[in-house]
Amino acid sequence: MADRPDWDPFRALSLQVLRAGSPLVLTEDVRALLLRTAKEVAIRDAQAALATESGAMELLRESARRITDGSNRLTDALHVMWRLQREGDFDSARQQMRDVLAVEVVPYYRDLAQGQLDDMTDDP
Repeated sequence: MADRPDWDPFRALSLQVLRAGSPLVLTEDVRALLLRTAKEVAIRDAQAALATESGAMELLRESARRITDGSNRLTDALHVMWRLQREGDFDSARQQMRDVLAVEVVPYYRDLAQGQLDDMTDDP
């Protein structure tokens, strides 16, 4: 299983720029953070996106969206999966993780979903 990405610096930048309305200042550190995060959320051509201010903003938005959507999707599916396991419906519980894997692009979330699927037993 992949190590948990450290998205705290990215989240802080995202909150500052996307919610508080601060300008996105493309320092070397910010560029490196955006490139690293883009790689962690499976965004291609991130380097090209940093060539323009609008591209950098879109990269920030899309990275933030993938982190948030993937987290929400996985968390929701886990809660349903655990309920179904408690009810003894292991086929439906497995399907929750398969559904996540069918649409999830972030490698970390995919690894977590696959791990849940691999570890699931039919024992109550």
